[in-house]
Amino acid sequence: QVQLVESGGGSVQAGGSLRLSCEASGRIYAIYTILWYRQIPKKQRELVAAITTGGDTKHIDSAKRRFHITRGNGKATVSLQMNRLEPEDTGVYYCNYCSGYGCFDETDYEYTYWGQGTQVTVSS
Repeated sequence: QVQLVESGGGSVQAGGSLRLSCEASGRIYAIYTILWYRQIPKKQRELVAAITTGGDTKHIDSAKRRFHITRGNGKATVSLQMNRLEPEDTGVYYCNYCSGYGCFDETDYEYTYWGQGTQVTVSS
């Protein structure tokens, strides 16, 4: 089993920045994808960003110029740099570990694990 520890959430004013981190531990396979999802109140859960072991990345259209996902220096650590935050970004952000060829496109998976989520609040 894979355990995910999320950190970096908090409250900021509009225009501010936050850096979310996701550290995975446990039975980690050589090939996997880390994805960040968010649950915005009254809206459907949506994929914010994703990165594969090979370095492929993608970001939600509404934030692709503001958010940047990268792999950290530590083992199985991924960071999501969030700049110029907007009140519309407020929500709970979840880190997801996914192994399988379909993880990046959300088509299929072999194993997947979720973090507990971290709250991001952006005030006007």
